Amino acid sequence: MHILKLTYTIVMIAGCYRPQSWTSLFKRTLYNIYSLYVIGILYMFSFLQFMDIIINVDNTDDFTSTLNLMLTTSVACYKTFIMWLNYENIVALINYLTEEPFKPLDSDEIKIRQQYDNIIRNNTLCYTILIVGSYAFAVLASLFTHFRYKRLKYREWIPYDYSSNVIYCFTYIQQMLGGYHCVITNVAIDSLMCALLMHICCQIDILEYRLKKLLSNHLTVGYCVRHHNRIFEFAQIVNIKFTKIIGFQFLASMMITCSNLYQVAKSTLNTDHIALIMFTSCMLTEIFIYCWFGNKVKLKSLQVTDTIFQMEWPMLGNSVKKSLLMIMKRAMIPIEVTTVYILTMNLDSFVMFLKTSYSIYNLLTQVK
Repeated sequence: MHILKLTYTIVMIAGCYRPQSWTSLFKRTLYNIYSLYVIGILYMFSFLQFMDIIINVDNTDDFTSTLNLMLTTSVACYKTFIMWLNYENIVALINYLTEEPFKPLDSDEIKIRQQYDNIIRNNTLCYTILIVGSYAFAVLASLFTHFRYKRLKYREWIPYDYSSNVIYCFTYIQQMLGGYHCVITNVAIDSLMCALLMHICCQIDILEYRLKKLLSNHLTVGYCVRHHNRIFEFAQIVNIKFTKIIGFQFLASMMITCSNLYQVAKSTLNTDHIALIMFTSCMLTEIFIYCWFGNKVKLKSLQVTDTIFQMEWPMLGNSVKKSLLMIMKRAMIPIEVTTVYILTMNLDSFVMFLKTSYSIYNLLTQVK
């Protein structure tokens, strides 16, 4: 795997993507066991929070805090489920990037690919550090505020007595593992989605480079037309396979953000308050990166028309001009990432998300 190396590793650690090189029965069985362990931890973690809401919660504060965590865990469970359903399709998407016409043909195209690979690696690393670092801070704070007093970090329904030290430690570790796998799963699939969107931008840059080479007769215009068609097909497949994930993430993040703002506004400054602010920041970042990269793909796809317009048209043949006009006409309709085919993921959508969250927050405070 020469592309998406860091992203590929994180997704593999999350238990969502078995390495293609693991073809032996032993390795496949081993990874499947690990994936079942991750799925079991996540679904049990989410189920215990749901049962806590049904059985134990009796006030709004406990309800909102438990609901926030349950929604976050449920998003991770849902993402894992979708990834397992679409495993073959995700493998095909990644393989497309190593085949023609996506495969770089010369040293300049390799440089374009390497530039985007570096950007993807840096973005993935920064995002991972932000999310995992925030969770690490919450765990360290919990060791001093919860563990030392034999209290659990998260509210959940515990169907047994955990007063003894051994059982308490087992329950506490189970919660920490559930939180860790929830974090790493969200980071992995978010990073994979954004990396695929960046590779769409990469292919558009490579296409523009190839269009400029038409005058030197190194490539035929038919090859460029086919490349442009494949870019649209690739973007459509990415959108279809991830649209349900984005939609569920968008709705869950809106509910969590509103609830967290409500909790932050009424709580006093302490370690839980700081952890809540960091959690809210992570949720906003998660939605922002979807909107940012979706907006980037849209603008980049519209850029093809300008590139063709700036070519030396008098030196081109009539057949080439007709093919270029066909590319321009299709490029006038941008590539857009949508969530459940209703909401387009761009910066306008992120602003709308913030306005809607703030409106719901105001409604909650007025009801209170």
